[in-house]
Amino acid sequence: MTKVMGPADGSGLLQIQSACVSFGAVEVLAGVDLELRKGEFVCVIGPSGSGKTTLLRLLAGLLPPTSGSVTFRGKAHTKPSRDVAIVFQDYANALLPWRTAEANVSLALEAAGVPRAQRPARIRELLNKVGLGNSTQKYPTEMSGGMQQRLQIARCLAQEPDVLLMDEPFGALDAMTRQKLQDEVLAIVAESSVTAFFVTHDLEEAIYLGDRIIALEPNPGRVCRVFDVNLPRPRNQLSTREMPEFLRLRRELFDFIQQFEQ
Repeated sequence: MTKVMGPADGSGLLQIQSACVSFGAVEVLAGVDLELRKGEFVCVIGPSGSGKTTLLRLLAGLLPPTSGSVTFRGKAHTKPSRDVAIVFQDYANALLPWRTAEANVSLALEAAGVPRAQRPARIRELLNKVGLGNSTQKYPTEMSGGMQQRLQIARCLAQEPDVLLMDEPFGALDAMTRQKLQDEVLAIVAESSVTAFFVTHDLEEAIYLGDRIIALEPNPGRVCRVFDVNLPRPRNQLSTREMPEFLRLRRELFDFIQQFEQ
């Protein structure tokens, strides 16, 4: 099912209302309305120039809107908060290379105010959750790309965020590693009830992960359509991708993107 996005109805955890973002004379986002509800997985797609990363920065509190509003639990959200964590695509620069995996996560726990005595057990729990239980003393430079991204996710989870924002986090990884991490992220989101917002250029990835897919049009970026993903959970890399609904959505999304490539 597809629909046009209307104004937020006030029930969302994190909301954008009538937001515009301009850099000088260039309007990057125009009249964006969006709400993220507790526990849902929202993916965003769009052609180049549609403002996907700018939208994520708005949600993160890293960028104030030129006009309109961003609210979290009904209050203005215009600066970074522990309640909203970000997983970046560039994991190498997001991690501290002089700190071990354990120490990278410990720093996040310290910033979150977790007492020192409680940190070791929490670090073990988080690293085990992302499959790095045997790599606690490794430095990021000793890890594969997939392991570094897992570490970045663990560090974000240390904040115990309500919202997890991900900016094409698997774009630089090989196909097999990407699929493994997709399943791990789905399991983490389901277990923690965190709200996930996932930017991707991979249409199949958006369908596989999402409850909803937000489609942006470019120049300036605005929400054009919303695709509801009516696929059962838990999802499976083989059987889910063969379902008629998956294939139908893939055709619809491809047609949506293709119109901007002509």
